[in-house]
Amino acid sequence: MRTIGILGGMSAESTAVYYRELNRLVRDRLGGLHSADLLIRSVDFAEIAALQAADDWIETGRILADAAAGLQAAGAEAIILATNTMHLNAADIAAAISVPFLHIGDATARALAARGVARPLLLGTRFTMEKAFYRDRLTAAGLDPRIPDAAGRGRLQAIIYDELCQGVVTPQSRAEVQAMIAAGRHERADGVIFGCTEIGLLLSPEDIDLPVVDTTLVHCEAAIAFALG
Repeated sequence: MRTIGILGGMSAESTAVYYRELNRLVRDRLGGLHSADLLIRSVDFAEIAALQAADDWIETGRILADAAAGLQAAGAEAIILATNTMHLNAADIAAAISVPFLHIGDATARALAARGVARPLLLGTRFTMEKAFYRDRLTAAGLDPRIPDAAGRGRLQAIIYDELCQGVVTPQSRAEVQAMIAAGRHERADGVIFGCTEIGLLLSPEDIDLPVVDTTLVHCEAAIAFALG
């Protein structure tokens, strides 16, 4: 089994889901007492979030590249970044290591194609929805991603940072996000991307009558496929 390095903490809530899911997948495949061979580097999200707010992606790239290099030096044979938003710095991270960097967008695009989705509604932080780094990767894979309107994007940003990243899940926010999905369907979206690693804490695919890709889960599946060769 290859060792996977997890670059996490953004947020700690979703990194815990990664840890649980990676171990579940290994146990399901190998049985018995098997668990995943993991190294975790969990950064202080408050520092990263402040740099996000300041639009200082150069510094976030430096921090994450250094952390990824540390994981490789500790023995990681591939790196996963346990957050969608910070894949904005994917190139910085990949340049700092010589082991594979398993990109969450690639795993997501493959899963969407497998479900026959062409026009997915991308739900995530404002950065993920509005900046080109993520949508362009989906477009390059032949997809036509959609995003909520400006009010919906602002509200979803608040739900993620003020609630989900702090372990708060409310019925009101669940209903609001479901309304965004209904509006997206009205605009011909034919699937949904849980494009923030915390959204799966709020909704499950069973809550939605469209095909759903939870990026956390498909990212974990890609990592374990690599780990088990």
